[in-house]
Amino acid sequence: MSMESQLIDDYFAEVTRSIQNLSRQELLKVIDILRTARMKGQTVYVFGNGGSAATASHMVCDFGKNTRQPGKPSLKIIALNDNMATFSAYANDEGYERVFVEQLIILANPGDVALAISGSGNSPNVLLAVEAARQIGMVTVGLTGFEGGKLKDLVETCVIVPSDDIAAVEDVHMVIDHVITTILSGM
Repeated sequence: MSMESQLIDDYFAEVTRSIQNLSRQELLKVIDILRTARMKGQTVYVFGNGGSAATASHMVCDFGKNTRQPGKPSLKIIALNDNMATFSAYANDEGYERVFVEQLIILANPGDVALAISGSGNSPNVLLAVEAARQIGMVTVGLTGFEGGKLKDLVETCVIVPSDDIAAVEDVHMVIDHVITTILSGM
């Protein structure tokens, strides 16, 4: 077997192991939170950096469009990392650590959902946004990896991808997106 073939097998094994060891209980809690937000007309604010920002954007597309059903309310969802003008204005004027906080202060209401994505669980701007979300009275959810970082202790519900490989963590976050979309599209 070539070195490349072995690396492929090892990577696939890591992603598979991470999925198999994912907490179904925590994932079901997240689904229930999103289902409740949808039925109550609450808004979900999702955010992250880098690959997690891409996941947040993808979730907005999937959760907003692909879960629509005739006669049922649509899930209101916004990615706070998608408006580059707003994002960069806050980064420039308030500091990068406040790019999500300032948007939540303006947009969010009590009962809305803050869905924070951080592979390490230690992104300062994500952590500060979760603290602000708690002060607003939002429901807080985290998606992370490794050991959960600081994020796991700040949110009410946290799905931790049990892997120390950031690429595998990000891949499994996308699997979680698609599982949730599949379930919410059938409710």
